[in-house]
Amino acid sequence: MTVDRRSVLRSASRLAVLSAAGGLAAACGDPSGGQGSNGASVAARPQPAHLTESPGPSPSASPPPSPSPSPTATPFALPPLAPDTPQEVVTGPRSRPQLALTFHGQGDPAIATALLEAAEQRGARLTVLAVGSWLDEQPQIAQRILSGGHELGNHTQNHLDICSMRPEQAREEIAQCAQRLRELTGSIGRWFRPSAAQYANAMVKEQAQQVGYAHVLSFDVDPRDYADPGAETVTRRVLKSAAAGSVVALHMGHPGTVTALPDILDGLAEKGLHAVTASELCA
Repeated sequence: MTVDRRSVLRSASRLAVLSAAGGLAAACGDPSGGQGSNGASVAARPQPAHLTESPGPSPSASPPPSPSPSPTATPFALPPLAPDTPQEVVTGPRSRPQLALTFHGQGDPAIATALLEAAEQRGARLTVLAVGSWLDEQPQIAQRILSGGHELGNHTQNHLDICSMRPEQAREEIAQCAQRLRELTGSIGRWFRPSAAQYANAMVKEQAQQVGYAHVLSFDVDPRDYADPGAETVTRRVLKSAAAGSVVALHMGHPGTVTALPDILDGLAEKGLHAVTASELCA
Protein backbone atom coordinates (compact mmCIF):
# COMPACT_ATOMS: atom_id res chain seq x y z
CA MET A 1 0.00 0.00 0.00
CA THR A 2 1.34 3.45 -0.94
CA VAL A 3 1.54 5.94 1.94
CA ASP A 4 1.03 9.61 1.15
CA ARG A 5 3.85 11.33 3.14
CA ARG A 6 2.05 14.71 3.07
CA SER A 7 -1.10 13.18 4.62
CA VAL A 8 0.96 11.69 7.44
CA LEU A 9 2.59 15.04 8.17
CA ARG A 10 -0.76 16.83 8.19
CA SER A 11 -2.19 14.26 10.64
CA ALA A 12 0.77 14.63 12.98
CA SER A 13 0.48 18.41 12.96
CA ARG A 14 -3.24 18.14 13.67
CA LEU A 15 -2.62 15.91 16.73
CA ALA A 16 0.05 18.26 18.07
CA VAL A 17 -2.25 21.29 17.90
CA LEU A 18 -5.10 19.47 19.64
CA SER A 19 -2.73 18.30 22.38
CA ALA A 20 -1.43 21.86 22.91
CA ALA A 21 -4.97 23.24 23.12
CA GLY A 22 -5.90 20.62 25.72
CA GLY A 23 -2.88 21.52 27.83
CA LEU A 24 -3.79 25.22 27.79
CA ALA A 25 -7.34 24.46 28.92
CA ALA A 26 -6.06 22.35 31.80
CA ALA A 27 -3.56 25.03 32.87
CA CYS A 28 -6.24 27.77 32.88
CA GLY A 29 -8.99 25.75 34.54
CA ASP A 30 -8.68 27.15 38.10
CA PRO A 31 -12.05 28.88 38.74
CA SER A 32 -10.89 30.39 42.03
CA GLY A 33 -9.50 33.58 40.52
CA GLY A 34 -5.92 32.67 41.38
CA GLN A 35 -6.71 32.19 45.07
CA GLY A 36 -6.30 28.42 45.39
CA SER A 37 -2.60 28.44 46.22
CA ASN A 38 -3.01 30.42 49.46
CA GLY A 39 -4.81 27.69 51.37
CA ALA A 40 -8.33 29.15 51.13
CA SER A 41 -11.05 26.66 50.30
CA VAL A 42 -12.95 27.86 47.24
CA ALA A 43 -15.49 25.61 45.56
CA ALA A 44 -15.06 25.10 41.81
CA ARG A 45 -17.61 27.01 39.79
CA PRO A 46 -18.01 27.49 36.04
CA GLN A 47 -16.75 30.88 34.90
CA PRO A 48 -18.79 33.28 32.77
CA ALA A 49 -17.69 33.92 29.25
CA HIS A 50 -15.68 36.98 30.29
CA LEU A 51 -13.43 34.94 32.58
CA THR A 52 -13.06 31.82 30.41
CA GLU A 53 -10.05 31.35 28.18
CA SER A 54 -10.59 31.71 24.43
CA PRO A 55 -11.08 28.46 22.49
CA GLY A 56 -7.95 26.71 21.28
CA PRO A 57 -6.70 27.20 17.74
CA SER A 58 -8.37 25.52 14.81
CA PRO A 59 -6.96 22.03 14.12
CA SER A 60 -5.92 23.20 10.67
CA ALA A 61 -3.96 26.17 12.00
CA SER A 62 -0.30 26.22 12.97
CA PRO A 63 0.39 26.32 16.75
CA PRO A 64 0.74 29.97 17.87
CA PRO A 65 3.95 31.08 19.58
CA SER A 66 3.87 30.98 23.38
CA PRO A 67 2.96 34.44 24.72
CA SER A 68 5.50 36.22 26.86
CA PRO A 69 4.40 36.64 30.50
CA SER A 70 3.07 40.07 31.37
CA PRO A 71 5.60 42.05 33.42
CA THR A 72 2.77 43.48 35.54
CA ALA A 73 1.03 40.20 36.40
CA THR A 74 1.57 39.67 40.13
CA PRO A 75 -0.78 37.13 41.76
CA PHE A 76 -2.21 38.11 45.11
CA ALA A 77 -0.53 36.55 48.16
CA LEU A 78 -3.49 36.23 50.51
CA PRO A 79 -3.64 34.57 53.92
CA PRO A 80 -6.32 31.86 54.20
CA LEU A 81 -9.58 32.99 55.74
CA ALA A 82 -10.94 31.43 58.91
CA PRO A 83 -13.11 28.38 58.07
CA ASP A 84 -16.24 30.01 59.51
CA THR A 85 -15.94 33.25 57.49
CA PRO A 86 -19.49 34.05 56.28
CA GLN A 87 -20.35 34.76 52.67
CA GLU A 88 -21.03 38.43 53.52
CA VAL A 89 -18.49 39.88 55.94
CA VAL A 90 -19.67 42.89 57.96
CA THR A 91 -17.11 42.72 60.78
CA GLY A 92 -14.10 40.64 61.63
CA PRO A 93 -13.29 38.94 64.94
CA ARG A 94 -13.77 41.20 67.95
CA SER A 95 -11.11 39.33 69.94
CA ARG A 96 -8.03 40.83 68.25
CA PRO A 97 -6.85 44.50 68.32
CA GLN A 98 -7.26 44.88 64.56
CA LEU A 99 -9.68 46.47 62.12
CA ALA A 100 -9.86 46.99 58.36
CA LEU A 101 -9.89 50.35 56.59
CA THR A 102 -11.51 49.71 53.21
CA PHE A 103 -11.56 52.22 50.37
CA HIS A 104 -13.75 52.80 47.35
CA GLY A 105 -11.12 52.94 44.60
CA GLN A 106 -11.78 55.83 42.23
CA GLY A 107 -10.75 59.44 41.63
CA ASP A 108 -7.55 61.40 41.10
CA PRO A 109 -4.61 58.95 41.20
CA ALA A 110 -2.42 61.58 42.85
CA ILE A 111 -4.84 61.78 45.78
CA ALA A 112 -5.00 57.98 45.92
CA THR A 113 -1.20 57.77 45.98
CA ALA A 114 -0.98 60.36 48.76
CA LEU A 115 -3.44 58.33 50.81
CA LEU A 116 -1.45 55.11 50.28
CA GLU A 117 1.74 56.89 51.34
CA ALA A 118 0.09 58.24 54.49
CA ALA A 119 -0.98 54.72 55.44
CA GLU A 120 2.43 53.22 54.71
CA GLN A 121 4.22 55.78 56.83
CA ARG A 122 2.33 54.41 59.85
CA GLY A 123 2.55 50.74 58.91
CA ALA A 124 -1.13 50.42 58.00
CA ARG A 125 -2.37 48.11 55.26
CA LEU A 126 -5.56 48.98 53.41
CA THR A 127 -8.12 47.14 51.30
CA VAL A 128 -9.05 48.97 48.09
CA LEU A 129 -12.24 47.93 46.30
CA ALA A 130 -11.57 49.33 42.85
CA VAL A 131 -14.10 50.46 40.26
CA GLY A 132 -13.26 48.80 36.94
CA SER A 133 -13.62 51.95 34.86
CA TRP A 134 -11.03 53.60 37.15
CA LEU A 135 -8.61 50.77 36.49
CA ASP A 136 -9.25 51.21 32.76
CA GLU A 137 -8.24 54.87 33.05
CA GLN A 138 -5.43 54.41 35.61
CA PRO A 139 -4.02 50.88 35.10
CA GLN A 140 -0.78 51.72 36.92
CA ILE A 141 -2.61 52.24 40.21
CA ALA A 142 -3.26 48.50 40.62
CA GLN A 143 0.40 47.63 41.00
CA ARG A 144 0.98 50.71 43.17
CA ILE A 145 -1.65 49.47 45.61
CA LEU A 146 -0.22 45.95 45.76
CA SER A 147 3.41 47.08 45.99
CA GLY A 148 2.58 48.95 49.21
CA GLY A 149 1.37 45.75 50.88
CA HIS A 150 -2.30 46.62 50.44
CA GLU A 151 -5.13 44.49 49.07
CA LEU A 152 -7.18 44.99 45.89
CA GLY A 153 -10.75 43.88 45.24
CA ASN A 154 -13.80 44.38 43.01
CA HIS A 155 -16.32 47.24 43.33
CA THR A 156 -18.08 46.63 39.96
CA GLN A 157 -17.21 48.08 36.59
CA ASN A 158 -19.25 51.31 36.61
CA HIS A 159 -20.44 51.80 40.23
CA LEU A 160 -24.16 51.70 39.45
CA ASP A 161 -27.04 50.56 41.67
CA ILE A 162 -26.28 46.87 41.31
CA CYS A 163 -29.03 45.58 43.58
CA SER A 164 -31.69 47.00 41.24
CA MET A 165 -30.24 45.39 38.10
CA ARG A 166 -31.37 42.28 36.27
CA PRO A 167 -29.19 39.27 37.16
CA GLU A 168 -27.37 39.22 33.84
CA GLN A 169 -26.59 42.95 34.14
CA ALA A 170 -25.26 42.52 37.67
CA ARG A 171 -23.09 39.61 36.61
CA GLU A 172 -21.68 41.66 33.74
CA GLU A 173 -20.77 44.52 36.10
CA ILE A 174 -18.92 42.14 38.40
CA ALA A 175 -17.29 40.11 35.63
CA GLN A 176 -15.94 43.10 33.71
CA CYS A 177 -14.14 44.46 36.77
CA ALA A 178 -12.90 40.97 37.66
CA GLN A 179 -11.44 40.55 34.18
CA ARG A 180 -9.65 43.89 34.44
CA LEU A 181 -8.18 42.93 37.82
CA ARG A 182 -6.97 39.64 36.39
CA GLU A 183 -5.36 41.36 33.41
CA LEU A 184 -3.51 43.83 35.64
CA THR A 185 -2.56 41.64 38.60
CA GLY A 186 -3.02 37.98 37.71
CA SER A 187 -5.98 37.58 40.10
CA ILE A 188 -9.58 38.73 40.41
CA GLY A 189 -8.93 39.39 44.11
CA ARG A 190 -10.71 37.82 47.06
CA TRP A 191 -13.35 40.43 47.85
CA PHE A 192 -16.33 41.85 46.02
CA ARG A 193 -18.26 44.84 47.38
CA PRO A 194 -21.61 45.82 45.84
CA SER A 195 -21.88 49.32 44.42
CA ALA A 196 -24.40 51.84 45.77
CA ALA A 197 -25.34 49.50 48.63
CA GLN A 198 -24.00 48.52 52.04
CA TYR A 199 -25.27 44.95 51.74
CA ALA A 200 -25.64 42.65 48.75
CA ASN A 201 -29.08 41.17 48.12
CA ALA A 202 -29.49 37.47 47.33
CA MET A 203 -29.35 38.07 43.57
CA VAL A 204 -26.07 39.98 43.75
CA LYS A 205 -24.51 37.37 46.03
CA GLU A 206 -25.44 34.67 43.55
CA GLN A 207 -23.97 36.58 40.60
CA ALA A 208 -20.77 37.31 42.55
CA GLN A 209 -20.40 33.60 43.29
CA GLN A 210 -20.82 32.76 39.61
CA VAL A 211 -17.97 35.12 38.74
CA GLY A 212 -15.74 33.55 41.40
CA TYR A 213 -16.23 35.55 44.62
CA ALA A 214 -16.99 33.37 47.64
CA HIS A 215 -17.12 36.41 49.96
CA VAL A 216 -18.83 39.81 49.81
CA LEU A 217 -17.29 42.59 51.89
CA SER A 218 -19.69 44.91 53.68
CA PHE A 219 -18.86 47.27 56.60
CA ASP A 220 -20.09 48.40 59.99
CA VAL A 221 -18.58 51.93 60.15
CA ASP A 222 -19.44 54.60 57.57
CA PRO A 223 -18.16 58.13 58.28
CA ARG A 224 -19.69 59.34 54.98
CA ASP A 225 -16.45 60.94 53.86
CA TYR A 226 -17.80 60.96 50.28
CA ALA A 227 -19.91 63.99 51.29
CA ASP A 228 -16.71 65.93 52.12
CA PRO A 229 -17.72 67.01 55.64
CA GLY A 230 -14.14 67.99 56.47
CA ALA A 231 -11.15 66.07 57.81
CA GLU A 232 -11.95 66.72 61.48
CA THR A 233 -15.48 65.39 61.09
CA VAL A 234 -14.31 62.27 59.25
CA THR A 235 -11.71 61.61 61.93
CA ARG A 236 -14.20 62.08 64.77
CA ARG A 237 -16.80 59.80 63.19
CA VAL A 238 -14.32 56.98 62.58
CA LEU A 239 -12.76 57.11 66.05
CA LYS A 240 -16.17 57.29 67.73
CA SER A 241 -17.50 54.14 66.05
CA ALA A 242 -14.49 51.97 65.22
CA ALA A 243 -13.69 49.01 67.44
CA ALA A 244 -11.78 45.77 67.24
CA GLY A 245 -13.02 43.84 64.22
CA SER A 246 -14.61 46.84 62.51
CA VAL A 247 -14.67 47.21 58.73
CA VAL A 248 -14.60 50.95 57.94
CA ALA A 249 -15.86 52.27 54.58
CA LEU A 250 -13.82 55.19 53.22
CA HIS A 251 -13.22 56.71 49.79
CA MET A 252 -10.21 57.59 47.68
CA GLY A 253 -10.37 60.74 45.59
CA HIS A 254 -11.38 63.01 48.50
CA PRO A 255 -8.64 65.32 49.83
CA GLY A 256 -10.33 65.55 53.23
CA THR A 257 -9.95 61.79 53.66
CA VAL A 258 -6.23 62.01 52.91
CA THR A 259 -5.88 64.79 55.47
CA ALA A 260 -7.85 62.80 58.02
CA LEU A 261 -6.03 59.49 57.63
CA PRO A 262 -2.92 60.24 59.77
CA ASP A 263 -5.10 61.45 62.64
CA ILE A 264 -7.39 58.44 62.23
CA LEU A 265 -4.44 56.04 62.41
CA ASP A 266 -2.91 57.87 65.38
CA GLY A 267 -6.26 57.80 67.19
CA LEU A 268 -6.72 54.10 66.48
CA ALA A 269 -3.23 53.44 67.83
CA GLU A 270 -4.17 55.23 71.05
CA LYS A 271 -7.12 52.81 71.30
CA GLY A 272 -4.73 49.90 70.78
CA LEU A 273 -6.00 49.15 67.27
CA HIS A 274 -4.00 48.50 64.10
CA ALA A 275 -5.24 48.68 60.51
CA VAL A 276 -4.78 45.47 58.48
CA THR A 277 -6.26 44.21 55.23
CA ALA A 278 -9.68 42.56 55.24
CA SER A 279 -8.05 39.21 54.50
CA GLU A 280 -5.70 39.58 57.47
CA LEU A 281 -8.61 40.64 59.67
CA CYS A 282 -10.57 37.50 58.77
CA ALA A 283 -7.65 35.06 58.79
